[in-house]
Amino acid sequence: MSSDQVRLARAYLSRVAEPPAAALARFVAEVGPVQAAEMVRAGEVPSGVDSQTSARRALDQAEQDLEAAAKVGGRLVGPEDDEWPRWPFNALTIAAANGLRCGLEPLALWVRGEADLAKITERAVAVVGSRAASGYGQHVAGEFGFGLAQAGVTVVSGAAYGIDGAAHRGAITAGGLTIAVLACGIDVAYPAGHRALLERIPSQGLLVSEYPPTHTPARHRFLTRNRLIAALAEGTVVVEAAQRSGAKNTAASTAALGRVLMAVPGPITSVSSSGCHELLRSGIALPVTSVAEIIESTGRLGVDLVEATKNTDTGPPQGDAMRVFEALGLTFGHSPEAISVESGVELARVRALLPQLELASLAERTESGWKRSQDGSWRGDT
Repeated sequence: MSSDQVRLARAYLSRVAEPPAAALARFVAEVGPVQAAEMVRAGEVPSGVDSQTSARRALDQAEQDLEAAAKVGGRLVGPEDDEWPRWPFNALTIAAANGLRCGLEPLALWVRGEADLAKITERAVAVVGSRAASGYGQHVAGEFGFGLAQAGVTVVSGAAYGIDGAAHRGAITAGGLTIAVLACGIDVAYPAGHRALLERIPSQGLLVSEYPPTHTPARHRFLTRNRLIAALAEGTVVVEAAQRSGAKNTAASTAALGRVLMAVPGPITSVSSSGCHELLRSGIALPVTSVAEIIESTGRLGVDLVEATKNTDTGPPQGDAMRVFEALGLTFGHSPEAISVESGVELARVRALLPQLELASLAERTESGWKRSQDGSWRGDT
């Protein structure tokens, strides 16, 4: 069975059933995508699968969808591909097995951009919030997007107006990576006011969707895609959210999937922050007020940060951190790119380590770049 056959089958199935389609997903897992597609076309499937596919099973335009995706620089990624985010989606599989509504791994993903989906989700944080964001919320989201990207963390969001757009722009401005998870086809500019942003993201990240090309957004599709935002990130930061909002839906999925949920406190008089305050008061979310706190709270990055801070009291930084530290100038600052060349440490890793060295009082930012801190507790032989 060729990879082309599998891809065509998954492309067909992604259009024929509205996700999440649990019965179809179980059927594909049982018989394989190619046989499942053949049986769906013929209508020779169990009743549960038939109810999810009968309305669209005649819509066999897999080849056209693949061509439409390729025309905008997109592709179809499935579980058979190396770039499938297996570890992030493991949480969806477990949630589905436990009967949680936010569970179920997608049958396939339509992806636009050159980045490898698996690689850029190894270190990722979602930043979400209200479409009707305040100036405060947009400022915080932009700063978080910029700081996380500068630290080598991929910023995941939904490309909506308000908080989402600010987070994406912050990451792009920092020269980092960002992922926009859409509730429509990767060739559809929605919202229309973000057309330029959606065209920019594939050059610094990815557009990702469960929905095939030309699919238009709908309310239920936004709620469905929110589980993917939560799953693709190590944690989710809710910057602003009303009592009832899509951001709170993403927050619920984040908590159900066992991911770290964080919320930003806002003015107590702000309706836009009322949802965040509810998450904090209930104890579901951790309060965060800086990029450093987000990084400390999200899995492996948090462990690295604590170790780097702790070790400065007893000795020098270790491994890559030592190489980056030694590449820092004593008087003049250098760019992360120059530090990467001098240390031989890859640029993404340098960007992740510099804020950690800063928190450990070993490095500081200046107008010309990064240099050693004058307040550091370890000086070494220099």
